[in-house]
Amino acid sequence: MLLKVNPNRMELIRLKKRLIVAKRGYKLLKDKRDALIQVFVRLAKESNMLREELEEKLLKCYAIFSNTSSLMSKLALEETLMFPKAKVKTEVSFKNVMSVNVPQYKLKCEGRYYSYGLVDTTAELDSALRKYHEILPLMLRVAELDKSLTLLANEIEKTRRRVNALEYVIIPDLEETIKFITMKLDEMARSNTSAIMRIKEIIRA
Repeated sequence: MLLKVNPNRMELIRLKKRLIVAKRGYKLLKDKRDALIQVFVRLAKESNMLREELEEKLLKCYAIFSNTSSLMSKLALEETLMFPKAKVKTEVSFKNVMSVNVPQYKLKCEGRYYSYGLVDTTAELDSALRKYHEILPLMLRVAELDKSLTLLANEIEKTRRRVNALEYVIIPDLEETIKFITMKLDEMARSNTSAIMRIKEIIRA
């Protein structure tokens, strides 16, 4: 589509500069999109692998805890776990990946994960709580990857739209307008040349 501009040499120079900038921007955005996709694919593979590992470990934890529940009464189990002594905090920092700030979570645990006497409880309960405690960093890493993948997917989509706009709209419109102005200027130049030649012939006559 032709841009609404005056077909003169100043506009032609300006549009040619815009075209150079648009093509440079297109290349940079295309490279950025490709790099983001590579990072996304790598993180997606890691996320799938860790998620499978997490699900497997959670199933084992559920099985151990279910066994514990069958060995202890519901009331005794609730009283045992009523006052936890451990405090878990998550520190959040950010890492810049291709202009996307992806989160990085760090787990901080203070105190013991069990808060009961070992006399009145079963070894299965100790094992279940220890297993749950051990998979907390894995759960945090999976959550970190999920958030990173969401942010990267949004950035990939935005970059893809910009690349498509440059490739299919802005650059073709600039090229078409430049071609139109060039043809107009050539036509004007030929017309001026013809007029000058006629004037010369009249003067000679």
